[in-house]
Amino acid sequence: MPASQDKTSRFQSLHTRKGSFIMPNAWDPGSAIVLANTGFEAIATTSAGIAFAAGLSDHQRMSKDVMLEKIKEIVDVAGVPVNADLEAGYSDNPEGVADIIGQAIDLGIAGANIEDFTGDSENPLFELEEATDRIIAAVSFSGNSEFVLTARCDAYLTGHPKAFEESVKRCNRYLEAGADCIFVPGISDKETISKLIREVQGPFNVVMGLSGNLLTKDDLSNCGVKRISVGGSIARATFDFIRKAGEEMMNSGTFTFANEQFAHGDLCDLFERWEHR
Repeated sequence: MPASQDKTSRFQSLHTRKGSFIMPNAWDPGSAIVLANTGFEAIATTSAGIAFAAGLSDHQRMSKDVMLEKIKEIVDVAGVPVNADLEAGYSDNPEGVADIIGQAIDLGIAGANIEDFTGDSENPLFELEEATDRIIAAVSFSGNSEFVLTARCDAYLTGHPKAFEESVKRCNRYLEAGADCIFVPGISDKETISKLIREVQGPFNVVMGLSGNLLTKDDLSNCGVKRISVGGSIARATFDFIRKAGEEMMNSGTFTFANEQFAHGDLCDLFERWEHR
């Protein structure tokens, strides 16, 4: 069922109040509970993390229906507003984007991302008019003035030769089309972030964990960033831990990796308490 009015209102208010907020990304119910229990006011899903946990690569390699099932599992346990990573809408046309927005809203999400990355190395970005139509379709189908639609511009991630100019043009068009928040992954220095935000008049999301990890929440807030996400970085760090644990056992026959773990009893207590909260 759709998210409660309280959750959508709370999520929208995070984008309008003073200062920035961190919205970490979960990939399954367990990670969602741990992050929500830490005290974050909202969390997001990560399509990459969900795909990796299923043994798949990123970028819509998982079917739309399975991705929606995984998002629902996270929404059902999170207890806080959830923003869904819907990638490129699992469709090449605006009608398909509107359809998945409607399906995801029915699962209880408070917001969602739609990106303009095509997945085609020859033509990595949807043409501007087409990309804008996709945002218009998503906005018109959301049917809730407090639902937060984030338009993601991938000009930097796809190596566009004029990434800054293209990002400014696209982001402003997406805002004019009704997007509530803008997301430009691939920028990591304060100068570029600040310059982009000066040119784009809307709440701005920056992802940490890809690069620029020395920047802090205060640094980003001072640049004018409203929302900070971490994409698949926590999931990737988890998989790196698994890899290192495996290599230690295989190569050294030791088990020191177990010195850093969530205690069994504490994890059981957390999940038991969360189930009956």
